[in-house]
Amino acid sequence: MPALDVAGEFETIERLLKPLAHPEWARGLTDDVAVLPSRPGHDLILTKDAMVEGVHFLPDDPLDTVAKKLLRVNLSDLAAKGAEPFGYLLSCFWSERCGWPEREAFAAGLAEDQARFGVHLLGGDTVKTPGPASFSLTALGWTPAGRAVSRAGAQPGDLVFVTGAIGDGLLGLRAARGELTLEPERLDALTAHYRTPTPRLDFAEVVRDFASASVDVSDGLFADLTHVARTSGVGVVLNLNVLPLSTAAQAWFADRVDPQLSLEDLASGGDDYEIAFTAHPRHEENLRHEAERRLLRLTRIGEVVVGDGLTVTYDGRSVVPARQGWTHD
Repeated sequence: MPALDVAGEFETIERLLKPLAHPEWARGLTDDVAVLPSRPGHDLILTKDAMVEGVHFLPDDPLDTVAKKLLRVNLSDLAAKGAEPFGYLLSCFWSERCGWPEREAFAAGLAEDQARFGVHLLGGDTVKTPGPASFSLTALGWTPAGRAVSRAGAQPGDLVFVTGAIGDGLLGLRAARGELTLEPERLDALTAHYRTPTPRLDFAEVVRDFASASVDVSDGLFADLTHVARTSGVGVVLNLNVLPLSTAAQAWFADRVDPQLSLEDLASGGDDYEIAFTAHPRHEENLRHEAERRLLRLTRIGEVVVGDGLTVTYDGRSVVPARQGWTHD
């Protein structure tokens, strides 16, 4: 892709991105590298996500919310591993619609979330593209050595939990597109969730202490629990009847003709960025206590069994969902 003209690229870095840089490790964004110190007794955790206009965000989405979502979906991955975030690398592929005001908005969104989540920019790249606007971010975090929670640790007999509510990502996208008929405040809540989901960083330490396996719900609850089941070599049974819904989702659900299919839609829609995890039954009381301390909703949605893959039940019988979730073809 062609680079920005030198003045434009350097002006973007100097005026918009340099103020976001880590005061020490990013070298003021004047070098080609960042230099990170080691942290004795800890593992460095890295995750990367990309967002493309028209695929991961709508063409008319404000760029400050695009920047926030880009950072937050990566922080959600760190939270599901039990990691503490500290910085990120960023690549910006500016389209023709990304003039100076749009770039300022993008940087302002990052600045707000850096302050909220305690992270800094470490480096990256900025170019111009004739195609759609695209952004890529690599987040870095720490866990105590050997303590990062994987998808591979679930054991038969474990319980399955999920934080927050499921389905607001799908409904939020429909709300942003003007495809839902609900009260304005519910539409606003759903749209806000779609554009700026909340990574469960406040629950990361709890996941690290008690979870046997964990994943953030980005591709859809069905798909992400299937990842856990297959990676762990076990079966996961999900009870669709107890799927946790927000008040906005409950209002939408109340008008559905087929409750089962509607719940399947919500459980396969993706973009929820909650944490789904497995844990031994002896930890349930502690988990609920820690969730209550954080005013965080926590729902037991299933169990781990001997077997393979995901089994979904509704009203006590097994069902085969028409769709698992988002796939990156």
